[in-house]
Amino acid sequence: MHRSADAGLSARPPFAAGFAVYVHWPFCASKCPYCDFNSHVRRTPVDEPRFVAAFERELAHRAELAPGRTVTSIFFGGGTPSLMQGRTVGAILDAIGRHWAVDSDAEVTLEANPTSVEAGRFRDYRAAGVNRVSLGVQALDDDALRQLGRLHTAAEALSAVGVAARHFERFSFDLIYARPAQSPAAWRAELEQALAHAAEHLSLYQLTIEPGTWYERLYRAGKLTIPDEDLGRALWDVTQEVCGRHGLPAYEVSNHARPGRECRHNLVYWRYGEYAGVGPGAHGRLVGPAGRLAMATEPAPEAWLAAVERQGHGLIEAEPLTAEAQGDELLVMGLRLAEGVETGRYALLAGRALRRERIDELVGAGLITNEAGRLALTAEGFPLLDAVIARLAA
Repeated sequence: MHRSADAGLSARPPFAAGFAVYVHWPFCASKCPYCDFNSHVRRTPVDEPRFVAAFERELAHRAELAPGRTVTSIFFGGGTPSLMQGRTVGAILDAIGRHWAVDSDAEVTLEANPTSVEAGRFRDYRAAGVNRVSLGVQALDDDALRQLGRLHTAAEALSAVGVAARHFERFSFDLIYARPAQSPAAWRAELEQALAHAAEHLSLYQLTIEPGTWYERLYRAGKLTIPDEDLGRALWDVTQEVCGRHGLPAYEVSNHARPGRECRHNLVYWRYGEYAGVGPGAHGRLVGPAGRLAMATEPAPEAWLAAVERQGHGLIEAEPLTAEAQGDELLVMGLRLAEGVETGRYALLAGRALRRERIDELVGAGLITNEAGRLALTAEGFPLLDAVIARLAA
């Protein structure tokens, strides 16, 4: 496998992060009011064979930029990838295998919405090579689901989880908390119910108001109220306590898993590894002769499709990152993890060491630990992640 400039510093994570491929399928049945992802609703059927051909061309382009890698994880995100036909998924996986070696134990995840979960469709995905699914459940309360703009009920969500469990050894699902009028007691009950169905992994996100969403418009108009800072912290504390008691501690700010069952694909991101992103609005980080490249593609599906057919890729950005930017990204990504980051790797990427007095200040405040050259957030530090990063990087 290709070794980036900092690969020799340590043989253990985050340097042995692997090489990932992210495939973005941008289409959804409807647009959720809180969502700021690159997702689009189309009222006419998507020309899947045409998109497959474009994905194949863009994968060939990325393989030219990053030859000789071994793929350790593949992730179909969106959008709603579970709207894709099984043969579409299979064709994309075949294209990845033509351009790179794929590890025999590679994790292949596909995101799915409960409304698009069918046993037959899941059998097709399994046959195509998918071995893990991530379900967008979002809530186990029907009123909350309607408020979130979801098209499924709580019963349908749990039914979809059951279908996933029958077809895949590994599966996860998402929930959103800190919703309007949600109390710690109500969240505790909902989380306990979720954990009765979660085998190994849960993604639990605090609701945030994202720019450009319907929720932002409602929030600015005073028609949407979310928990204040104190209530948000109480909901966070409930999350940590309940998940920890059930054996799914947080390994990342918003992700909980049984030890050894973490999402390997996302660990590549958080450990600041390399990943190729293809599809409309996909991002990537590849290391080449010019250094680590920050890459992004055209977000509009039809414009991306036309660009790939014209020039073989849909990139609108492929810029080398400065040493300072790489150091900042390492902190932003790595400190999200319970394992933290190594100060030596920061110095190698950024070209300078972190300021010792800042580290000592944060250790003294009980927000981080500094052991064996590795910085990690404490339980008190996790809710203050952004402030800790800003202080260290200053």
